[in-house]
Amino acid sequence: MSRSTYNLGQLGWHGFFEAHFGEYEKQGLVPARVAEEHRGRYLLYGDGFSCSGEVSGRFRHQSRSRGDFPAVGDWVAVEPRPESDLAIIHAVLGRRSSFSRKAVLSGGMPNSGGKADEQVLAANIDTVFLVTGLDDNYSLRRIERYVSITWDSGATPVIVLNKADVCEEVTARIDEVQAVAVGVPVHAVSAINGDGLEPLQAYLEPGRTVAFLGSSGVGKSTLINCLLGEERLATQSVREYDGKGRHTTTFRQLIPLPSGGIVIDTPGMREIQAWSDSEGLSRTFEDIEALAERCRFADCKHADEPGCAVREALEDGSLDEKRYRNYLQLLKENRHLELRKNEGERRRTEREWDKTVRNYFKSMKELRKKGLA
Repeated sequence: MSRSTYNLGQLGWHGFFEAHFGEYEKQGLVPARVAEEHRGRYLLYGDGFSCSGEVSGRFRHQSRSRGDFPAVGDWVAVEPRPESDLAIIHAVLGRRSSFSRKAVLSGGMPNSGGKADEQVLAANIDTVFLVTGLDDNYSLRRIERYVSITWDSGATPVIVLNKADVCEEVTARIDEVQAVAVGVPVHAVSAINGDGLEPLQAYLEPGRTVAFLGSSGVGKSTLINCLLGEERLATQSVREYDGKGRHTTTFRQLIPLPSGGIVIDTPGMREIQAWSDSEGLSRTFEDIEALAERCRFADCKHADEPGCAVREALEDGSLDEKRYRNYLQLLKENRHLELRKNEGERRRTEREWDKTVRNYFKSMKELRKKGLA
């Protein structure tokens, strides 16, 4: 195990995690936070140490889905092994928040069964910086999607419009974003010039964790370098012929800042499908759901029913058609995902019941051999 200068407070430890750790402390385990994950191996930061880690065999066997495994930002209960520089992870502590997306497995995980499963991108986040470029990357529809998923994560979204130096309509863009993300803070910055970054420091108080999410090429790594005060993360420019970014960050990583805050950098994701219920969707599209409540019929499909407030708003232009289509698309994805999750749970229950029945008959067979049944 290597020594580090971090203590638990600097890594974001507080009462919530301490309350979950009591039973593991009695077993002689210690807390650590996951800083990186590489094909089943983890970089862990603990109280004055850093080391590699891997989950125990028992943990792996008992995990029912990908979402059960440690993710960057998780707090875990580990058994240190100083002689091997490897800690064994026995448990993942309860998550205060988790930013997840849908991942379809094909049997690589235990008990996956090829069903839709949860991929936790980052855990125990206080704030999510949703970074969008004010260039060809700019998309209101993607911002709506990201905001909806972030609300469901349990974290607070903050929209960061980067590359203000190449945009001549910054104020208009801010107004557009505020109109589709009501109540969400919006900051226009230029990471390359260092302009407008000071307001972001308010979200990076000691012990608080901020995750950076956005497409490749929007400048997440450049922003983090500015906050670090050094060129630690590799950066690349976008491709000139299509305006798309190259993937400079290839894995998620947790980075403590000199100021005391903590950031989580993530690979660029042009699209992301939710792993959530409809709470975030309702919060992001409050205007549309408020219109639906004014329809004459409670089960209005907003097609050709009389007294449809949604259709009237579309016709008079007070509801943007593209925003409404995006809402319907996200609603469809949520409902489809819920069906997949329920089907996966049904299959898992059947497998567990079959196993219980097999074990029962096996036990009875053994007892009959011994003349006890």
